[in-house]
Amino acid sequence: MSYVDEVYDRVVKQNPGEAEFHQAVKEVLDSLRLVIDANEEKYRKLGLLERIVEPERIISFRVPWVDDQGNVQVNKGYRVQFNSAIGPYKGGLRLHPSVNQGILKFLGFEQVFKNSLTGLPIGGGKGGSNFDPKGKSDREVMAFCQSFMTELSKYIGADQDVPAGDIGVGAREIGFLYGQYKRLTGLYEGVLTGKGLNYGGSLVRTQATGYGLVYILDEMLKHNGKDLKGKSVVISGSGNVAIYAAEKAEQLGAVVVALSDSSGYIYDKDGINLDLVKEIKEVRRGRIKEYTDVVKTAVFTEGKGIWTIPCDIALPCATQNELDLEDAKTLKKNGCFAVAEGANMPSTREATDFFLENEMYFMPGKAANAGGVATSALEMSQNSQRLSWTFEEVDEKLHQIMVNIYQKAADAAERYGVKGNYVAGANIAGFEKVVDAMMAQGIV
Repeated sequence: MSYVDEVYDRVVKQNPGEAEFHQAVKEVLDSLRLVIDANEEKYRKLGLLERIVEPERIISFRVPWVDDQGNVQVNKGYRVQFNSAIGPYKGGLRLHPSVNQGILKFLGFEQVFKNSLTGLPIGGGKGGSNFDPKGKSDREVMAFCQSFMTELSKYIGADQDVPAGDIGVGAREIGFLYGQYKRLTGLYEGVLTGKGLNYGGSLVRTQATGYGLVYILDEMLKHNGKDLKGKSVVISGSGNVAIYAAEKAEQLGAVVVALSDSSGYIYDKDGINLDLVKEIKEVRRGRIKEYTDVVKTAVFTEGKGIWTIPCDIALPCATQNELDLEDAKTLKKNGCFAVAEGANMPSTREATDFFLENEMYFMPGKAANAGGVATSALEMSQNSQRLSWTFEEVDEKLHQIMVNIYQKAADAAERYGVKGNYVAGANIAGFEKVVDAMMAQGIV
């Protein structure tokens, strides 16, 4: 049995019931076979794969808080500190009922390679809770965040672990978390990113993941003789990533015709009115269906099915495993030639394989959605230097980082004889940097 297969079997055996984590590890290790097989003796002797698939630390804790009726509620809180070989742990906090240890291990594992690709000195981590902020009052969210941070504050710091936002954690939640961290530690430091602009936040952070996704998509298309201008785009989701991917795609001349949320999707053949979507989702915190109350020519369809809409380019920006093999086949049949992932692992393994086998241009999430964490790291830099850069300065740095990520993935794929396979390229490029750092630091 090969070293890769041995380590994967070990992961499955030692982490039962964590399907998403198994999936992420298998996808990465399979695409790294070329590198690992060439260095098997050295890697095996150093236990490198065993170390890279095992988090350095997992913190699990209870989060008690009082609701508006005076009742005590209890949620589970986690922080998975996966790998700090190239810098302090960096990765979001997710508040959603689906959060469990296995989901966070998958996200933390992916984050290690994503952060490595940015070229910035940040390791990988992830955290969160099964608390659902939807339908909660501001006071309830504050009570939860203060309780959560009371425990988490013992394990994080500007040079140790710097969490950010993720699903369910926006400006409101970051503010409450940061306020409690300061109260507990007496420190005013860059320990959280995604902060408000008036207390250490960075311009472009809200737009960063969506903008970065389109920057790397544009780079991939250019290098393959294609262009975004005039192309039809379907985007799943309607949160920050989807909204700002749509905004940047439209700025570059594409036509975004569909967006979705957990209730269903809207199709507007004339192109989505983003100002209206922002009003519904960011101001009113409403449902995407409300779009059709204003735009009568748009159509809302309940449930899944957004990938049945014909398009040139698909950008899955909602959640893991939202796009399966049948969706991939439908996209191809309807003329889609490029897919770039705004969410973390939104395409199943079978869908990813289909894209590659059918020579569609496919950019995986760890490369395509790295703009968010890259801009978080830029926020850390500004905090350390007590500086504040302009929107244009941060946007230009973000654009250059995404261009560099494309180049790293493309170069690594070509070096190992799989030109155009950006899945393998991104994994190899991210892996090489982390492994070199781990070997240099000895057995830690």
